[in-house]
Amino acid sequence: MKQSDNISVLLIEDDPMVQEVNQQMIEKVEDFQVIAAAADGIAGLKIAEKQNPDLVVLDIFMPELDGIQTLNKLRSAEMDIDILVISAADDTDTIKKTLQYGAIDYIIKPFKFDRLAQALNKYKAFLRQFSRSARTEQKELDALISQTTEKQHDMYPPKGLNQQTLTQVKGYIAGQTLPVSADETAAHIGIARVTARRYLDYMVKVEQAEIHLQYGEVGRPVNRYRLK
Repeated sequence: MKQSDNISVLLIEDDPMVQEVNQQMIEKVEDFQVIAAAADGIAGLKIAEKQNPDLVVLDIFMPELDGIQTLNKLRSAEMDIDILVISAADDTDTIKKTLQYGAIDYIIKPFKFDRLAQALNKYKAFLRQFSRSARTEQKELDALISQTTEKQHDMYPPKGLNQQTLTQVKGYIAGQTLPVSADETAAHIGIARVTARRYLDYMVKVEQAEIHLQYGEVGRPVNRYRLK
């Protein structure tokens, strides 16, 4: 890929309205162009073979051939194509399978444009990094791997933690100007305090959040959390 080239995208999505909206959002991101769209995996595979896009944006729930099967066949055919999944499927088994098959990112519907733009811009940086030369430096590779690890923490939390709840907790903290407590987080989201504390402590563990101690006049200090 040349730096001046558009990044070609094949959109595989069975809902015509969602297909149109996703195409508009993808093409709002600089350097991305949707060159074709398909309503199911079978049609998408045929287009991929003929047009060889840089990126396939793939739904999971589709007739004829679902997203997991389509992704598997793309990999079996050894096509030099990257995959971004956009789906309402939020179960960890599905997310794990797509990551194992090499998806670059996984976005859960409904989503905001900023989340899609973030994924596409990271992909663009990745693509151009490996287009510049046949070799790369360790520090550049480390930066790319670090980004991937951070995304996997978001998409595939450990057993006992739900991805959707983790996203809600992170979104709540991100919207606050001051560090928040487990009690405040629990009240806002509608979960138990102990549950909120588990998600907050997990975010600290994977270095997505940090703890600030609030000292009162009496009693133990309160843990408050903010994004790093």
